[in-house]
Amino acid sequence: MQWYGFHVVLPLAVGYLLGSIPFGLLLTKAAGLGDIRAIGSGNIGATNVLRTGRKGLAGATLILDALKGVAAVLICGVIGPLAAIAAALGAVLGHMFPVWLSFKGGKGVATTLGVMWGLSWPVGAVTCAAWLLLAALFRYSSLAALFGIVIGAIAAWLLVDWRIALTITALMPLVWIRHRANIRRLLDGTEPKIGQGKANTDPAA
Repeated sequence: MQWYGFHVVLPLAVGYLLGSIPFGLLLTKAAGLGDIRAIGSGNIGATNVLRTGRKGLAGATLILDALKGVAAVLICGVIGPLAAIAAALGAVLGHMFPVWLSFKGGKGVATTLGVMWGLSWPVGAVTCAAWLLLAALFRYSSLAALFGIVIGAIAAWLLVDWRIALTITALMPLVWIRHRANIRRLLDGTEPKIGQGKANTDPAA
């Protein structure tokens, strides 16, 4: 039981606490823009931050949301591979369901990408490349994020240990569930494309 607590419970908690840091909310408040939850979709992710018109803040939110995932995995990875995996799950859950915001967080794309980089940089690189390529081809941010993570999960099964591949695969449905509104709009043809207008774009991050 002590081993389980040190290798699973503690890393899961550390990952959750790091993942639950709401950088989008903190950065917009620090910039004097008020509560990001009162803007656009009310999401704390980078795409909603972009609705403020501050590209720098949106970019910083994206990077920091990814880095907290990387940090959780690397810090807890010192304990062992199982601890890294537990921290990865905790970080994504923390971002999606932060206790500080009544469990109403972001959609988890950037943080999921971050834990992918932390667990296996080649898988992270493949996912990033797929995300950028799909966004360039189809101009849908949500579509690129959703299928970029699918491609990343497939890459994980080909490139890394099965435990890491299983972890990344388990994160995939979490991200898809958080994007259910985007999926409905993609299916009925009402999802806005990238650059179509930040006021109507639902965030993928």
